[in-house]
Amino acid sequence: MCGIVGYVGEREAQPVLINCLKRLEYRGYDSCGIALLGGSTEVYKDAVRIEALEKSLRPNDSQTGIGHTRWATHGKPSEANAHPHTDCTGKIAVVHNGVVENFLQLREQLTNEGHVFRSETDTEVIPHLIEKYYEGDLEQAVSRALVDITGSYAFIAIRADCREVVASRKDSPLIVGIGDKEYLIASDVPAVLDYTDRVVYLEDGDTVVITSASIKITRNGEQVTRAEDRIPWSVDEAQKAGYDHFMLKEIHEQPKVIRNTFAGHISALEPEIDLDMRKDIDFDNILILACGTSYHAALVGKHVIQRLTQIPVAVDIASEFNYSDTVLGNTLVIIITQSGETADCMRALKKAKELGCHTLVITNVVGSSATRIADEVLYIKAGPEISVAATKSFVAQLIMLYLLALSRASADVRSRGSLIAELRQLPNKVHEILDREVEIAEHGRYLARYESAFFVARGINFPIALEGALKVKEIAYIHAEGYPAGELKHGPFALLTPDTPVIAIVAKDNTYETLLANIKEIKARESPVIAIAEEGDDEIEKYVDFVIRVPRVDPIFSPVTATVALHLLAYYTAKERGCSIDTPRNLAKSVTVE
Repeated sequence: MCGIVGYVGEREAQPVLINCLKRLEYRGYDSCGIALLGGSTEVYKDAVRIEALEKSLRPNDSQTGIGHTRWATHGKPSEANAHPHTDCTGKIAVVHNGVVENFLQLREQLTNEGHVFRSETDTEVIPHLIEKYYEGDLEQAVSRALVDITGSYAFIAIRADCREVVASRKDSPLIVGIGDKEYLIASDVPAVLDYTDRVVYLEDGDTVVITSASIKITRNGEQVTRAEDRIPWSVDEAQKAGYDHFMLKEIHEQPKVIRNTFAGHISALEPEIDLDMRKDIDFDNILILACGTSYHAALVGKHVIQRLTQIPVAVDIASEFNYSDTVLGNTLVIIITQSGETADCMRALKKAKELGCHTLVITNVVGSSATRIADEVLYIKAGPEISVAATKSFVAQLIMLYLLALSRASADVRSRGSLIAELRQLPNKVHEILDREVEIAEHGRYLARYESAFFVARGINFPIALEGALKVKEIAYIHAEGYPAGELKHGPFALLTPDTPVIAIVAKDNTYETLLANIKEIKARESPVIAIAEEGDDEIEKYVDFVIRVPRVDPIFSPVTATVALHLLAYYTAKERGCSIDTPRNLAKSVTVE
C-alpha cells in the first residue's frame, strides 16, 4: 500500500519526486524518503510526513532519483525502517511496495555471506540481493535477485554512476509516465498527472529499464511491448479546489459523479440501459466479491439485483472467499474494487477465473490490473479519489449496480421506466442534501462528544448502516457498529446507555413500522437517537431526538440519499474532533498487500 516513484529526465529530480510523493501520500504516510543519483547515492529519509522531509532537504541538481511514502508492514515507523534502503556499499538504493514473504531466510543467508542490515524491514533484502549479483549491469542484477524473491512487489532500483532506473512488479501496481525527454515510474496515476497524461501499465512479471531517452520492458528475459494509454483524469481533479479537505470536495463531487457514471448507458428516448456487456453469457446465479466500503456496495447490489431480476445473488468478502472451498456452478462473479489493484480482490478474481466463471469487474481505474484479467469491465467514472475514506467512489458503485440490475430487469417497461427516470434525478436529490450541509454539520458536532455509537437500519439500508459506522470509525476514531435494527436485542442492547447514541436510517418501505418499533425499544434504554428520514415523514419526530432530512425517493434508491447524509455527518464529526480526515491513522487508500 506504500507509494513509490522514480524519475529520469532533464529536470532536477528532487522537486519532482517530492511533488509526486505528495500525490501518493494517501497510500501511506508513516515515513518517507528519497534517493538521488550523482557520483554517489544520496539518501534522505525519516519517520515524518512529506512536507517535513521537504523542509530538511538541501538543494541538489541530480536528474535521477527514487522516492517512497510508507505504510508500515514489517517494522514500526522509524528513520531506520523508512525507504529508500541501500546495500552495504551505499551505492544501490531501492524503494518497494509489497511483501517479501521469504525475507527471513534471505536475510539469514545474506548475513552469513557478510551483508550488514540496518532495519527491521523485509525490503532491505532487495538491495543486498542486487549487490550480491551486481557485475556491472544493474538490469541483470535485478533479474537475478528476482529469482530469489517470493511474495509481492513493485520496486524501483538505482545505482551510483549508473543513470538509469530499473523497476519490476508482481502483484503490486506500477505504471510508467511518458513525458518529453523524461520518464516517471509510480504506484498510481495521480503521481504523474502534473507531468504527463501518457502512461504504460506494467503487467505482472515485467521489468522496465528507463533512461532520459529510452524505455525497455522485458518479461522472462524477452523484450515486450506494452500499449500506451491516455489518462482520462485532469490534474485539477486531484486538487482540493478550495475545500478544507479532499473528503469534503469528493462528497460535493457526487452529483457530477452520478451523472458521469450513468452517462452513455441510459437511452435518451427509451427506458433502456446499455452497458455494452455480452448478451450471450448464461448464468444461474451471481457472486459479488469486494472488501471494505466496496463490500457495503455489494450488499446493496444484492438487494437491488435480486429484487429487479429474481436472479439469486450471494456476497462474500474477497479475503474470506480466497481461503474458502467454495464450489461455484454456473456463476457470474462480480468483483468491485475502486483501484482495480486491491490485493484480496485480485486474488479472488484470479481464483474465479481458474474455476471457469465468467468475471465482471466494477472499477474506477482504466488500465488497472483487474481490467486486464476480467472478462468484462464496467467503469464508475468517479475520477481520482484522494481521501483515504471512500465517498464518491462508493456512491458511483451503487449507481453502477443499479444500472446493472435495471439492464437485466424483467420486461415491465412502465415500472422499469419509472425507476430509470428517478435514477436520472438522483444528482438533483444529492444536491438538495448538500444544500443542508450546515444543518448536518451541527449534528456532527453533537455526535463528536461521544466515544461509541450504533448505526441501525433494516432491509436495503442495513449495508448503509455498516457504511456509516465505518466512516465514523475511519475518520473520527469513534467506536461504531452497524447492525440490523432487529439484532440489537440479541446482545448489543447491553451497551445502550445515555452515552451511546444511535443513528437510525429510516426508509418509507416495508420495514418502516418495524423500525419505528425498534427505535422505541432503543429510546426505552435512554440512548439518544438521530434519524436519517425523508421529507414528509412526520411520524419520525415523535420517536427520535434529532432528524436529518433527505429528499423523498423510491425506497430502492434510499441508500444513495442516506449515504450522502452519513458521509457529511462523519466528516463534520471528525472535523469537530480535530482528526486527520484525509489521512486517518494506520490506514492507506489502496490495500495492495494481504
